[in-house]
Amino acid sequence: MYYIKTVEDRVRLPPSMFGSDLNDALMRMLRERYEGRILKDMGIVLAINKTRVQSDGTVIPGDGGAYYSVEFDALTFIPVVNEIFRAEIKEIVEFGAFASIGPFQGLLHVSQISKDKFYYDKKSKTLGSKALGKSIKKGDDLYVKVSTVSIRGTSSDTKIGLTMRPDGLGKVEWLTKKASPKDVKKEKEKAGKAEEKKPEEKKADKTEEKKAETKGASS
Repeated sequence: MYYIKTVEDRVRLPPSMFGSDLNDALMRMLRERYEGRILKDMGIVLAINKTRVQSDGTVIPGDGGAYYSVEFDALTFIPVVNEIFRAEIKEIVEFGAFASIGPFQGLLHVSQISKDKFYYDKKSKTLGSKALGKSIKKGDDLYVKVSTVSIRGTSSDTKIGLTMRPDGLGKVEWLTKKASPKDVKKEKEKAGKAEEKKPEEKKADKTEEKKAETKGASS
């Protein structure tokens, strides 16, 4: 998920930037330092905004720069286990699919696509199930859940596991596809059976009706 974090840091401003607007100069330094970096507790830093200088510049003897205590807002992204995302498949491989999760890519292992088995088709570069008549390919939109997260110093080292096995997840068109007349008929028959009363329930209802009639006649 995306977050805005308030961060405090000490920034060295080099002499070459002394003539610049202080806030603009500090913003440039912070963006060079933070944007694009992956921090364990914050995830990946996407943007730095709203710098606020907290102290006057301090000069250290022998160092031509000036040091400022600065507070700023950082827009970050870090996935959390059990979060649901709408993701796009970026690549299909034999053991699964890589899908975009914000600025990261997560692995949807072939065993996590469905409760039914899916197989890799080398010719069409898809993962499909003949039994279900379903498949996924590059560019498809999916609803996925984050199952594991391991944040590392780089995007390539960061590992994110995804799953679509729980109900309500899967390829978008699977979830939005209208039910066929055959499926609707089955649901109606199922609902009808559920509404049918047991013999003892019907008998109890008749007994109650007779009691009501007797009560009404006596009154």
